[in-house]
Amino acid sequence: MPELQKARWDLLLLVSLLLLIVAYPMLDHGDASTIILGGLTFVPVVLGTLKLAHIKNWVWPLVLLMSVSGVCAVASTILGNRVLAGVKWGILSAFFALIVGGLFNYIRKAQPITNAHLLTAASIYLLLGMQWFALYSAIDVFRPGAFLHTSSIAAQRETELLYFSLVTLSTIGYGDIVPLHREVRMLAALEGITGVLYIAITVAVLVSAYKPHDKSS
Repeated sequence: MPELQKARWDLLLLVSLLLLIVAYPMLDHGDASTIILGGLTFVPVVLGTLKLAHIKNWVWPLVLLMSVSGVCAVASTILGNRVLAGVKWGILSAFFALIVGGLFNYIRKAQPITNAHLLTAASIYLLLGMQWFALYSAIDVFRPGAFLHTSSIAAQRETELLYFSLVTLSTIGYGDIVPLHREVRMLAALEGITGVLYIAITVAVLVSAYKPHDKSS
């Protein structure tokens, strides 16, 4: 029970990310649903900030990015301004990158590994997908036509970009969404490399952290 108490923030962060990913295709349409989806998007943002507040002394850069992205999200929804929406996604991408860096440093220094660290490792993987999704969304706003959607199934742009980010991160790559611009292709390739390297490095970190614990048992 004490270990579960310590892992509650890590569990909440992982559940919020999974809930957001599952809810995105269901809520990415209509004004009311979009507002709810916007709120769900900021749940892992807040939980990630709170988690880092427990393990790091500095959270001001995260709070600043979170506040600015929240203001841009509200303003873009009210005004219908695509530029503000693009700025929001760009800031969220930077925010998720900082969260990923901070949390990965947390599990890298862990001795020994607990359930909280394992939950955090899973959350980082999903946060990487969210980071690249936010980046692709910003690109889609400022450079329309950067992605070719070959599927005949009608879907909202953001849902398709989240799907594209997750299948690229996992190196599945179905090919139903294709990056057209050279820069975007390189970014997609880098995301695939990031997904592979993250799993390899994280497994190595977790295994090496378990060794001292096993020797002492």
